[in-house]
Amino acid sequence: MSTSLPFGDRTDFENADRGLIASLVPAVVKAADGRVVWDNDAYDFLQGECPPTANPSLWRQAQLCAKQGLFEVTEGIYQVRGLDLSNMTLVEGERGVIVIDPLISAETAAAALALYRAHRGDRPVTGLVYTHSHGDHFGGARGVLPAGTEEGLPVIAPAGFLEHAVSENVYAGNAMTRRAMFMYGDRLPKNPEGQISAGLGMTTSTGTITLIPPTLDITRTGQEETVDGVRIVFQLTPGTEAPAEMNFLFPDRRALCLAENATHNMHNILTLRGAVVRDARIWSRYLDEAIEYFYGRYDVAFASHHWPTWGHDNVVAFLAAQRDLYAYLHDQTLRLLNDGLTGPEIAEQLQLPPALENSWHARGYYGSLSHNVKAVYQRYLGWFDGNPAHLWEHPPVEQARRYVDALGGPQAALVKALACVEDGDLRFAATLLNHLVFADDSDAAARDALAGVYDRIGQGAENGPWRNFFLTAALELREGPGTTLLDAANPEMAMALTVEMLLDSIAVRIDGPRAWKEDMTIDLVLTDERHRRRLTLQNGALTHRVVPLAGSPRRSADLTLTLTKPQLLALLAGSDPENVEHDGDPTILKRLLSLVTPPDKSFPIVTP
Repeated sequence: MSTSLPFGDRTDFENADRGLIASLVPAVVKAADGRVVWDNDAYDFLQGECPPTANPSLWRQAQLCAKQGLFEVTEGIYQVRGLDLSNMTLVEGERGVIVIDPLISAETAAAALALYRAHRGDRPVTGLVYTHSHGDHFGGARGVLPAGTEEGLPVIAPAGFLEHAVSENVYAGNAMTRRAMFMYGDRLPKNPEGQISAGLGMTTSTGTITLIPPTLDITRTGQEETVDGVRIVFQLTPGTEAPAEMNFLFPDRRALCLAENATHNMHNILTLRGAVVRDARIWSRYLDEAIEYFYGRYDVAFASHHWPTWGHDNVVAFLAAQRDLYAYLHDQTLRLLNDGLTGPEIAEQLQLPPALENSWHARGYYGSLSHNVKAVYQRYLGWFDGNPAHLWEHPPVEQARRYVDALGGPQAALVKALACVEDGDLRFAATLLNHLVFADDSDAAARDALAGVYDRIGQGAENGPWRNFFLTAALELREGPGTTLLDAANPEMAMALTVEMLLDSIAVRIDGPRAWKEDMTIDLVLTDERHRRRLTLQNGALTHRVVPLAGSPRRSADLTLTLTKPQLLALLAGSDPENVEHDGDPTILKRLLSLVTPPDKSFPIVTP
């Protein structure tokens, strides 16, 4: 950590407190069954001095993120902060209030709206805006617009929002969710030795995830819409922090919403839970475009996380530094990889310019310079570093056994690892101890030593997700894997999936070896979507394509089902195909679904 960080500068604390109207007391939100889905009071320990078990810089960021309540941003614009990982913004119109980004869970969104109404009146929701396609910005939609109340109201999102919002759950959703447990520290106690923050916010709520599909797409920069008498001017920023994202200006309020494109930390080019690598180059360029496009038309900028920045010149300086942050890490990574350095080598060598390194909003509280550099490398060159020694390595267990043997056996390897701990080389100690655990996961001494090393690395980390990853790894070495309380399996989320996505979700769960000898064809005639889709299972691969409704297919299907999309969802959930119109053998579908494997929601990560 930089020794010249300006800990005496209290500007962020002043801005984070500015405009506070009231806090939620107690700051606890419960589900209908009484289960606690959010507890911000659990972080009251952050009011104390930073202990030896936390990095002082991350402790400072956690203190800022823990500030909770209803805040006035400017006349007619309010934010509820500290009731979820993200912020909910409320913009007052002629008849009611426009909600921007209704948090993760319906329960926390409802609590946020109730807090607003308690102090600003019982205004109806007259519009809903999603800044981008991540779940912490749409999941609580039903908390502000219960079923049946959205009729005729504009629900605004950037083009491509719906596809990207739901597609993550189709392909790698289970693995991402499992890794997100590590990233946000779901299982960790909230105390100075455990989970203190995720850097971007405190943690994720664990309530009901919902989704109201957009009714109005933003398709171009410069598009202007008026909602409840409030003018909004949009800037599309696809491929930045999210595949579908947008900034927008309230010109009559002189307020700029920056979505999640510019927040008070370095963001992720590749989130540690896993995702498609983001484009730091285009991210930087859209920030530069925002500076010029909106220049002179705002006095405050706010985002979907953290606290606002007031003063036009302050906003410009903030945006310019964020722009340069992503441009620098992108360009310098490319410069060094073209000199032959690998991702880990660049991550060790690259240092930010002092003006950025010593800016609080550029610190690696959520993303880190180390893993962002490796992400840029991955985007351009992939996982292989060009060294053939790394092209065909043994898998972890086999490699670990060979390393332990080469080190003279488990006892000798443990002695060497503990010597590294004694010398302060915790990184290499973790490497050696990880080999011991993967060589024999019943080795209690190795597991205990590795957990202790992870504790020390995690508690020293400035990055929130790094801390949570290391401490969760230590917990799972001691107690075993756990499962998340967050469940995205909501009917509205399922209905938002296209038929193509639904079928892909089946294809990626087919047990290939069991299906090697299967040969079947199923036609789905979707009456509500007016198209036919053919499924073919051969060589263990389930493929599908659209075929003409009229005419005779080249090959007759073994089974044809004529149905609606809701009926298809019911079939995939296990209902009897006899209940829908069919031609052919209905047991074919049952045979197909018998080959679909359920994902392991608590698969091991830090053990074999």
